[in-house]
Amino acid sequence: MEEQIQSAKSELSSMSFKDLFYKYVRFLPLFIISVALSLVVAYVYLRYATLVYRSTGTMIIQDEKNSSGGNDRLDDIFSSDNKKNIQNEIEYIQSTKMTARVVKALNLNFTYLAKGKIKELNIYKSSPFIVEVFKIADSSSGFTLKIEFANENNFRINGDGPFTFGQVFTNQFGVFRLKRSNPGTISNEYKVIWNSTESVASSLASSLVVAPKQSTGILTLTLESTNPQYAADVINVLMDEYQKATIDDKNATLQQRLAFIDRELDTVAVQLDSITSREMAFLKANNIFAPEAQTTNYLSQIQTATEQRNLQQTLLTKAYQIEGDLISGKGTIPVPSSLGLDDPTLNKLVDAYNQAQLERKSLLENAPPGNVAIKQNQEIINELQRSIVKNLENIKGSYQAVIGTIQSNIGSAQSQLRLMPEKQQALSEIQRQSRSKQVIYISLLERREESAIELASTISDIKVLQDATPNTEPVKPNRRSAQLLAIVVGIILPVLFIFLLELLNDKVTTRNDIARLTATTILGEVGHSYGKNTLVVTNNNRSVVAEQFRIIRSNLQYVINHVQKPVVLVTSSFSGEGKSFISTNVGGVMALAGKKTIILEFDIRKPKILSQLNISKKPGLTNYLLGKAKAEDLPVPVEGVENLFVLPCGPVPPNPAELLLDPKLPELFSWLRENFDTVIMDTAPVGMVSDALTLSKFADCTLYIVRQGHTFKKQIGMIDEYYTQGKLPKISIVLNDVKLRTGYGYYGYGGYGYGYGSGYFDDEASQPSLFGKWFNWLDTKKWSKNKNKKTKV
Repeated sequence: MEEQIQSAKSELSSMSFKDLFYKYVRFLPLFIISVALSLVVAYVYLRYATLVYRSTGTMIIQDEKNSSGGNDRLDDIFSSDNKKNIQNEIEYIQSTKMTARVVKALNLNFTYLAKGKIKELNIYKSSPFIVEVFKIADSSSGFTLKIEFANENNFRINGDGPFTFGQVFTNQFGVFRLKRSNPGTISNEYKVIWNSTESVASSLASSLVVAPKQSTGILTLTLESTNPQYAADVINVLMDEYQKATIDDKNATLQQRLAFIDRELDTVAVQLDSITSREMAFLKANNIFAPEAQTTNYLSQIQTATEQRNLQQTLLTKAYQIEGDLISGKGTIPVPSSLGLDDPTLNKLVDAYNQAQLERKSLLENAPPGNVAIKQNQEIINELQRSIVKNLENIKGSYQAVIGTIQSNIGSAQSQLRLMPEKQQALSEIQRQSRSKQVIYISLLERREESAIELASTISDIKVLQDATPNTEPVKPNRRSAQLLAIVVGIILPVLFIFLLELLNDKVTTRNDIARLTATTILGEVGHSYGKNTLVVTNNNRSVVAEQFRIIRSNLQYVINHVQKPVVLVTSSFSGEGKSFISTNVGGVMALAGKKTIILEFDIRKPKILSQLNISKKPGLTNYLLGKAKAEDLPVPVEGVENLFVLPCGPVPPNPAELLLDPKLPELFSWLRENFDTVIMDTAPVGMVSDALTLSKFADCTLYIVRQGHTFKKQIGMIDEYYTQGKLPKISIVLNDVKLRTGYGYYGYGGYGYGYGSGYFDDEASQPSLFGKWFNWLDTKKWSKNKNKKTKV
């Protein structure tokens, strides 16, 4: 098989484009039929294939803008990075979390299909009914409801029923009810498929394509579906849900800020109520309504010292407040700010502490509390907390030292104001604390109002540039691509079929098959004879086959060269290759040339010459070798052909091989050379018996018969062996029974198959069929082109 493949490749490589064209154009009817069938298959496929539609929508993602415009510490703590990462947003849009919102919004758990004779049609939003669900038995696995309508109102579900519209029914999948939705005709059969939200969302996420435009924040969303309205609705609702999701994310930050402010307001309100209650109780207990003014000088000193002390006390109070918030939060909530404490170290520690708290919150959203990263973050928070507490201790000590100094100054002033009641001083202290808390309370109220207004006016940073619209032109299957593919397949299949036939053909078909395997000369080709007579070479016969024998006669002159009375041995590889036919007609064509010719029927095992010439059996070679006949009595003239004789075989002997070794045989050939101009020996097949090798010593040349479609290619190797080793004298090959076969080139010097209708030859009785005429016409065109080409050369 490998040798055949290499041979086929060698033949293709040696053929020109024109040769390949004529090689395959012979099969034009086959190509036409193949292409036609392929187009029919493509038509059926396009007719019944499920159509896929594509819808596309576009939107733009804008970076968030900070509308406050200030450097408020509270904004810094609760605000996130305003710049959006487009790739992150694409992943978010394609996540099952987003597609699940679409499934819930459009109720895509149910898929409605109308069943036809061959395919099913997705009837999203055009179904004449909807399925209402009261209970799902197993929400983790999907199920199918096959609905068969007997009429407009009665139907069966998976074989159960009949049921009517509005009737609640129960099966192994749950409790349901069919409700009429769209008016119109109801088909006989439908299929309703239910899948869980997670399953449908996962399917949508995998089929959704989100692509950004280069260097922009514009995203293109594309979805393919068997229903154009379905694809458009999914894209539009997905963009709408994404807008809502971005608003929800913003509102979550604002709501967190409001919750913190509310907690601080509650704390300050309680403190303010406590100070107010103390003030009221103090006034009632001491009957203080309008204290007397003190001396201007002492009052000024005391007032100045008191303000300084109050300032330091306020700072100390803030330090205690920060420390209290830090300790009461237990390291789990951020510290709002340094509350005006002008200490760079404290501010840096508070910033780092709040940043660590935000990182911890972000980590907790994506990992369990026991995660290593969260533990490491908590250790950082604890360390920062300890550092803040330690720094606050230092600050408090500093403030306390200052307050002590101020208090000492106040004491000095009070010693000078012996007349100033201590009660007046206590009242002033209470009023100072009240004013401090009021300032903080009012500030928190303002920020709460600002946050509430911002929450109410939140808008999305997502803008839809183009809504998806139902596209009624399907993208799959592509009609033009399918038709082109059908044409290509229709052409390739016959080519492969022809190549496979040639690959599996192990018999000789053309001259090239012989020329590739041996250097032996090809003397000529003989076409298939449609006549009834074996002897086709006569005076009045101008058929193609007769002319080919005349060509062989001319070529034979170059083989025998100057031999005056040649002896020609005719043999083949095995029986049935036409040795007797060739021997008879070569003898006939030599006789027509005026040479006295005799044909020796030396295939003494299966003699055929006499029977093919319709001559009765007569004594012959075996009688001569047995001494029962004389050589001059054996030749039998062939009726109707002058100068042509036959030397019969005679009775078939039991030992033909030994008989050919008889010493009388050389005497016979001596007599034949003296009395005849040409001697033709029709011998047994050399590939089966040794008769031809035995008789080769009497021959001047050998005609080795190869029959088209009958002789195996591997037997050409045996011819090449005889040729190279000289076992047979002057071997020449005659290709016999050449027919104009589909897919092969022209044959021989006579151009068999091209002569019909040309006027040079007589047409034989059997004419080619319609396809044969097509092939003959092609071969005639090719032959005429080759002839014109040779003539020009």
